[in-house]
Amino acid sequence: MNHHASAPELCPAPPCEGWSARPAPCPRALISSVLPGEAGPAEPPPSRSLPRLPAEDRGRAVPCRAMAAPCYLGWDFSTQQLKVIAIDEQLRVIYEDNVHFDKDLPEFKTQGGVYIHSDRLTVTSPVLMWVKALDVILEKMKSSGFNFSQVRAMSGAGQQHGSVYWKKGSIQILKDASSELPLHQSVKGCFSVRNSPIWMDSSTASQCRALEKALGGAQHLARVTGSRAYERFTGNQIAKIYSQNPEVYKQTERISLVSSFAASLFLGAYAPIDYSDGSGMNLLQIWEKAWSKPCLDACAPGLEERLGCPVPSHSVLGPISPYYSQRYGFNPDCKIVAFTGDNPASLAGMRLQEGDIAISLGTSDTLFLWIQEPTPALEGHILCNPVDSQTYMALLCFKNGSLMRERIRDECASGSWDEFSKALSSTVAGNSGNLGFYFDVMEITPEAVGIHRFNRDNQKVSRFPKEVEIRALIEGQFMAKRIHAEKLGYKVLPRTRILATGGASHNKKILQVLSDVFNAPVFTIDTANSACLGSAYRAIHGLVAERNVSLADVVKLAPEPRLAVTPTPGAEELYRPLLKRYAELEQKVIYNSASSCLVK
Repeated sequence: MNHHASAPELCPAPPCEGWSARPAPCPRALISSVLPGEAGPAEPPPSRSLPRLPAEDRGRAVPCRAMAAPCYLGWDFSTQQLKVIAIDEQLRVIYEDNVHFDKDLPEFKTQGGVYIHSDRLTVTSPVLMWVKALDVILEKMKSSGFNFSQVRAMSGAGQQHGSVYWKKGSIQILKDASSELPLHQSVKGCFSVRNSPIWMDSSTASQCRALEKALGGAQHLARVTGSRAYERFTGNQIAKIYSQNPEVYKQTERISLVSSFAASLFLGAYAPIDYSDGSGMNLLQIWEKAWSKPCLDACAPGLEERLGCPVPSHSVLGPISPYYSQRYGFNPDCKIVAFTGDNPASLAGMRLQEGDIAISLGTSDTLFLWIQEPTPALEGHILCNPVDSQTYMALLCFKNGSLMRERIRDECASGSWDEFSKALSSTVAGNSGNLGFYFDVMEITPEAVGIHRFNRDNQKVSRFPKEVEIRALIEGQFMAKRIHAEKLGYKVLPRTRILATGGASHNKKILQVLSDVFNAPVFTIDTANSACLGSAYRAIHGLVAERNVSLADVVKLAPEPRLAVTPTPGAEELYRPLLKRYAELEQKVIYNSASSCLVK
């Protein structure tokens, strides 16, 4: 596919003020870890999950490690809490803490960190709550004896799509903030929109339709920006604010994502939006990595100057603001590496490499993919890769995840996972040609609902034997994931690894089906802190990225994921024709779902 065949008009990318992509000095201990041929220890460390402190040590610095050794901070401004992790140059976690918005900042009266408005569609979070949370967590670190002077660099993550609106004149207030005051007191008047729209908001349907129309349809918008128009995406949220409150928009001199807003707090200046998080706005031309002028024009006037120009995700934006040196004792040379979205940061935290796929098997099942040549579609999202600006990552979400598996377990295995696993073992791979689609709620990928069963002759049947039902569910869920990943341009490579996390990743029989369907080994990994830890890894990477050092080189010392299962010999030959059949039957299911919805 020629991505540039009908390239839209692009915004010029003037040099940005206030940041520098120049490489910073390489940390001493990194020098040995990134030399060619230095592959780290021959045996992986005993702990194979993402490094975490014991519960009793969280919220305090580990003696000896945090006092004298250089370290790196990773932040995660998520929906319900602010988290921080510090790692040393051996990638060991030396500090970990969080501020829970509802519990620790009750004065903001949030529920789950958000306000759900009376229309049940509009969902926001108070900007000042995020700033105050930062004040609180830094004071906690200070009280614990954390040595801020040893922090060489930091990066961070923010919940994707959320936006922050800075009033005219705010940059000077940010720059001149008094170290005698908590930051939230200095910046409390800086925001033209006090409650930021966030990713849970679904109030912009009309703006989405207008954007797709302006760009010549949903598919063309996806080809340009990596996604069709989504209500939570930032461009549509900006368009809503402009149309409903033009005076508020007029008073706004800068619009940040949650990630670049957080970086701005540390920088003491407006931080640019990075390519990866910028890909979740319906505004960034992901091939040229510049704002798409038709998209900007469709959302609001004067938008380019309010966004600033986007930068590579590994950019060193500059040194930390003097505010933090004076108030907390940070080294004035501590570097701020561009912050990114929480999903891109998780890709870094899980240390995905080319060809890898991460599958989170939770309430919803989510796929993270590392892709060289994506083909954007009406489903899923293509984002610029946060650790390799020449490649891409894709996200796919499947709504019918663990709840669907639990219902079939309850109906067909007496509520027992052991019985569920025995049923999987008692049936043959490929399920003798029986295939099923299980969507208790309207699925996202594909857009369909209902339970649909087909026998080996593609005839629809009303029921399966219990053990056949169980295998049809699991095989169907994983075949759908492979089919839709490949639609976005993903290719299973000989070196592909599947990194599985979430509840179902503890069930080896389920993982065996996953391994067989993808014909790739499955590893398991703990991702409790993946965005935060990924931010700390990215802080180190930012210091050396300009010398063509990869993130994989930087994190060689990190613990490896655990190998869970390998594909059964002959699985690829067995599933290849089944995948083709499943894809064809899926089209029939989508058509039938659409027809039944029209009848209703």
